[in-house]
Amino acid sequence: MRLWDSPTRSARAAAILSACVGALVYANALRNDFAYDDLHIIAENDGIQSLSTLPEALVKPYWPGPFGRQLGLWRPTTTALLGLQYALAGDDALLYHAVNVVAHAAVAAVVVLLLAELMSVPAALVGGLVFAVHPVHVEAVANVIGIAEVAPALLYLLACLIHVRGPVTTSWRRAIAVASLYALAFGGKESAATLPGALFLLDACRERLGFAELRVYLHRRWRLYVALTCVAVCLLWLRFLVLGSIARPFGPLGADLLAEIPRIWTLAEVWSHYVRLLVFPLDLSSDYSPNVIPISIGWGIPSLTGLVLTLAILVGSLVAWRRADMAPGRDSARAVAFGVVWFIITVSPVSNVLFLSGVLLAERTLYLPSVGFAAVAGWLVIRAARERRLLGAGLLVLTLTFMSWRTWGRNPTWRDNVTVFGTLIEDYPHSGRSQWILGDLFFQRGKPSQGMVSYRAAINILGPHYQLVTEISKKLIAAKYYDAAERLLLFALREHPEYSLAPALLAVVYSEKGMPEETERYARMAIQLDEDDPVRHHLLAWALTEQGRWGEAVEARRAAIDHGEGDYWQQWVALAYLEAYAGDTVSASVALDSARAKTVTAESRRHVDSLRADLLPDPEDDAVNAARDPR
Repeated sequence: MRLWDSPTRSARAAAILSACVGALVYANALRNDFAYDDLHIIAENDGIQSLSTLPEALVKPYWPGPFGRQLGLWRPTTTALLGLQYALAGDDALLYHAVNVVAHAAVAAVVVLLLAELMSVPAALVGGLVFAVHPVHVEAVANVIGIAEVAPALLYLLACLIHVRGPVTTSWRRAIAVASLYALAFGGKESAATLPGALFLLDACRERLGFAELRVYLHRRWRLYVALTCVAVCLLWLRFLVLGSIARPFGPLGADLLAEIPRIWTLAEVWSHYVRLLVFPLDLSSDYSPNVIPISIGWGIPSLTGLVLTLAILVGSLVAWRRADMAPGRDSARAVAFGVVWFIITVSPVSNVLFLSGVLLAERTLYLPSVGFAAVAGWLVIRAARERRLLGAGLLVLTLTFMSWRTWGRNPTWRDNVTVFGTLIEDYPHSGRSQWILGDLFFQRGKPSQGMVSYRAAINILGPHYQLVTEISKKLIAAKYYDAAERLLLFALREHPEYSLAPALLAVVYSEKGMPEETERYARMAIQLDEDDPVRHHLLAWALTEQGRWGEAVEARRAAIDHGEGDYWQQWVALAYLEAYAGDTVSASVALDSARAKTVTAESRRHVDSLRADLLPDPEDDAVNAARDPR
C-alpha cells in the first residue's frame, strides 16, 4: 500500500483514515479524570495497584470488595490491563484515557478491514467512519473503565478477521489463534462469549448454509468449534470457582419485577431505544434505570411502538437475507440482514431476553453490537450514492458531521463524578439513580434530612433492590444513622439470606451500637457465606473480646490477619493483647515482634515497645527468650 492510495480503493488506507478520525473525535476525552466506576475499579482498588498483588486480583471478582461476588463479574483480562497501566501511570488518568482512545481507533480500523471482507471498500469505509465517530460509544471510550468494552471488542473483531481471511477448512493453527483471542476477549467482558455465533454468521453471509450444507460445513470447521468450546468450558468453570455461579445473580437495578411479569412489555420499549440511540443519538444518558425507562406492567404506546418497529426490522432483514451472498467488492442488500443479526447476537447477553442481566440498557453495551449498524449504514450510503451521487454524499457528510459534533460535546460530561452526576441530575432528575445520587450529596453536605427524603424516593422508584439498599445503608452507617441502616439491612437479609453483605453490615451496625452478642451473630453469618473479607473476622474478634472469650477472639483475630490484615501493625498489637489476656505470653511476644516489623515510623515503633513493657513486664523470662531464639 502506498501512502497516497485512495481510501475508497484500498482497505488498509480506509482503515487508517477511520482510525485517525476516531482518535481525533475523541481527543478531548484525554482531559478527563477518573469518574463513576473508575473510582471503585481503579483508584480505590488496592489489588491492581501493585504488581505483587495483581496476580491475586486476577482470580478475584472484577468489582472489588465484599459486593463483588454478588455482582457476578469476573474479567481477568481487563483487570490485568488496568493493573499494568497503574504500574506505569498510577493515579494519573491521562495514560488510561490515551489507551482508550488508541484502542478505539484500532477497533475502528479493524471494523473497516472486517467489513471489506464482506462488501466494497467504499461501503466498509463509510461503516468504519460511522463507527469511529458514533456518540453512543462515548461512555465506553471517554470513561476509563470503558476499556472493558473496547479491548474485548478489539480482540473479538480480530478473531473474526483472522477467521474470514482463512481458507474454507480451518486448520488447527488458525483454530488455536482464534480460540486464544476468544479466551482473552471472554476474559475481558462476558458478552464476548457470543463469538462462535458471530463466526457462524460471517460464514453464513458469504455462502448458502442450509440444512443440507450444514454437515459439510461442520466437517470443514469442526476444529474451530472444538477449540472455542474448550475455551468456553474452561472459562465458565473458572468463573464458577471465582464467583460461585456462572450467571449474574442480580437483575437490572430497579427492575426486579421483570423476573415475575412478562418482560416483553418493558423490553419492547428498550428495543425502540436501541434503534433511537443508533440512528439518532441526540439524547444520551449515563443511566437508563427507572424512571428513565419505566418498568411496564402491560402494553402501552411505547412498548407497542417498539414491538412493531422491531418486527418491521426483522421482516426487512429476512427479505434482505434472500439477496446475493456478501463478498469483497460486492454491495449486497444482505448487509442489512448481517447487521441486524450481528446486533442480536452480540447484544444478547445484556438484552434481558433469555435471562436477566445487570442492566436494563447501557450505552457502553452497544459498543460491539454497533458494528452491525455500521455495516447497514455503509451499505445504505453507498446504495444512495450510486442512485444519486449528491444525495449519498450529502447523507454521509450530514451524518458524520452530526455524530462528530455530538461526540465531541459529550466527551467532557465524563470528566469527573461531579460532571457525570450533575449532568444526569440535570437531564433526568426524576430517575431513581438521580435521587440516589442526590441522597449521597445531601449527606456529604451535612443535610441528612434532605438526604433521607431522596433515599426514600430512590427506593420508591427503584424498589428495595439489594445493591441499592446495602449501598444506602453504608452511607447511613457512615453518618451514624444506625437505626435506619439496621431496618434496611434486616429487610435485605430477609429478602436475600444467601448474600453476605447485609449481615456483614449489620455486624458493623451492632458493633457501633456496642452490642457484642448481636455483632457476633451477624459476623458469623457473614463469614459462613463468604469468609474472604477480613473486616468480618475483625468484627467477630471485637465481639468475642467484649464477651471475654479470649481463646476464640485469638482465633478470629488470626483469621483477620490471614485474610489480608497482616500488613497492619495494629492487628498484631491487638493479637498480642488477646494472647496476653489468654495467658500465652510467648505468643504475645511473637505477635509484638511481628507488629514492630510492620511499623514504618519511629513513633509507631515506640508505641509497640511501650506495649511490650506493659504486657510483658519481665523481658528476660525464659519462655520469652526461647520463643525469640529457638536455638
